[in-house]
Amino acid sequence: MTTSAVNLATDTDILIIGSGAAGLTLALRSAEFARVTVLSKGSLRDGATFYAQGGIAAVLDSEDSIDSHVEDTLVAGVGLCHPQVVEYMVAHSAATIAWLVAQGVPFTTRAAHGGHEGVASPGAENSSSAAELSSLHLTQEGGHSHRRIIHATDATGKAVFETLQRRAQDHPNIELLKSCTAVDLVTQTPENGSQRVCVGVYVLNQETNCVEAIRAKFVALATGGASKAYLYTTNPDGASGDGIAMAWRAGCRVANMEFNQFHPTCLYHPHAKSFLITEALRGEGAKLELPDGSRFMADFDEREELAPRDIVARAIDYEMKRLGCDCVYLNITHQPAEFVREHFPTIYSRCLEFGIDITQDRIPVVPAAHYTCGGVVINQQGETDIGNLYAIGETACSGLHGANRMASNSLLECFVVAFGAAESIQRKFETTGFTESINPWDESRVSDSDDEVLVSHNWDEIRRFMWDFVGIVRNSKRLNRADRRIKLLREEVRDYYIKHRVSNDNLELRNLALVSELIISCALKRKESRGLHFTLDYPQTDATSSDTILVPDQL
Repeated sequence: MTTSAVNLATDTDILIIGSGAAGLTLALRSAEFARVTVLSKGSLRDGATFYAQGGIAAVLDSEDSIDSHVEDTLVAGVGLCHPQVVEYMVAHSAATIAWLVAQGVPFTTRAAHGGHEGVASPGAENSSSAAELSSLHLTQEGGHSHRRIIHATDATGKAVFETLQRRAQDHPNIELLKSCTAVDLVTQTPENGSQRVCVGVYVLNQETNCVEAIRAKFVALATGGASKAYLYTTNPDGASGDGIAMAWRAGCRVANMEFNQFHPTCLYHPHAKSFLITEALRGEGAKLELPDGSRFMADFDEREELAPRDIVARAIDYEMKRLGCDCVYLNITHQPAEFVREHFPTIYSRCLEFGIDITQDRIPVVPAAHYTCGGVVINQQGETDIGNLYAIGETACSGLHGANRMASNSLLECFVVAFGAAESIQRKFETTGFTESINPWDESRVSDSDDEVLVSHNWDEIRRFMWDFVGIVRNSKRLNRADRRIKLLREEVRDYYIKHRVSNDNLELRNLALVSELIISCALKRKESRGLHFTLDYPQTDATSSDTILVPDQL
């Protein structure tokens, strides 16, 4: 049952921070053997999942293959994907879709859309019949060589979220709490000196404005990414890298934070905050055009509009700077109006609110920060460097995405790693107990803030210089300038945090400043251009390369 955060539980078997696809999946997979509490710092739907348009990549078509999906992912990741991880994720893709169908997610079918006539590939039976899976409509997105994107029209994330939320609300072992902001993880080192373990979390109850300690046998970070570090982003306001920052402060390694994916096509309109135009439009034939109507993607890649996102975003950025124009345009007016309205009802309706009829008008678009490919270092089951602490979804760096995430692999990763985390927790569950106690939160030497403008000013400054100096195209001069500024700002933020009672804004700024420093540090370490990290001082891609891994005690 969903409740407010008036009375937080003092303990729970599994505490999941984040209520998106990854968090809700882990909750549902674990609730059969454990009591589960899911925290959201806003409303339950405030995460990135609800706003995801495109879909979930999975091999369901007999004309497709696991090897092909793996190869496409490796190519998009530009040599940094971990092949065994990619193979693991893709091999579990059909089972993921089968589970979601069994939960009741209303995916678009071929009967509803006409079009693709593929059949289910071998191994797709699992929880749903092959016939059910073969009925699903498949579309194509950038970087994919086949139609393999399962979707619910152009609002897949919303359909997935609402279905999983209903399931979680109805489960007697799951408690969903809103308006709860995680402050920090609580860890302890066993007397035998073995691996440090996570035993709970300090949580700000926004309704009482008090910080309370929650004990847990297991904690999972499912807080999403850190794209709010940038001035322009497709992400909701809460994407401030909370889980990454908390894990780093607790002692976990992070990796590949320099690889920030900028979605090529965000609606350009003064009142259209963070509205993404799904890549599936290009999959269905939409063309990118300059203001004069000429196309340009052929000058940058033979795959044109279906090139991976890093290539398309840099091409748009280059043309905008070359011409001094505010945006480029996405044109799907050559498709029948009925086709466009049926395939993209959400985008059609939203654009119409701003006076843009996409069946007749071109869509003005610009790139915007979209996805954090790096994060907390995990294995295939979401396990981190700290015992009983898991990271899943965009918070984590599993090795799937490498230097550039391929479209619609992100939701796939959410489900597959959440499945693995649930299995890992179940194996340990009977032999894991609660810690005896957690020290209460101490705010005896702090005061209420009387100068909140410091928080808003620092927030705005970080996002501005991250966009200007650590954006789509970088150089060493810009990165070093950003590095000097973020170190100074982190001192200011730390001083403010120590002296004042915590608030949601204060906590987000603290985390945002830290993840920005991690992004800059990783970018400075990479002396090449690869995937999403493009620097004018090192424009070539090295023959070999490795992950950029940061260790807390060594930064």
